[in-house]
Amino acid sequence: MKSIKVYGPGCKRCETTATLVRDAARSLGLEVEVEKVTDPRAIAMAGVMSTPGISIDGKLVHSGGLPDAQKLEGWLKA
Repeated sequence: MKSIKVYGPGCKRCETTATLVRDAARSLGLEVEVEKVTDPRAIAMAGVMSTPGISIDGKLVHSGGLPDAQKLEGWLKA
């Protein structure tokens, strides 16, 4: 099971990003645990300069704006 964190203050883009992650994982048949991180200090400590940010298994893979669906699937497959 992959551990995924979506970093952001809880805005609409952050909620949409979490949904995109879940949908992409479901379409790939992957089990994932999605955690939303809203604490500003934790977001900064993760190295996210622009939200939403995404980390997969502890590695920051995206920061700022909605992720591209194809890139998201690639990150989940890796």
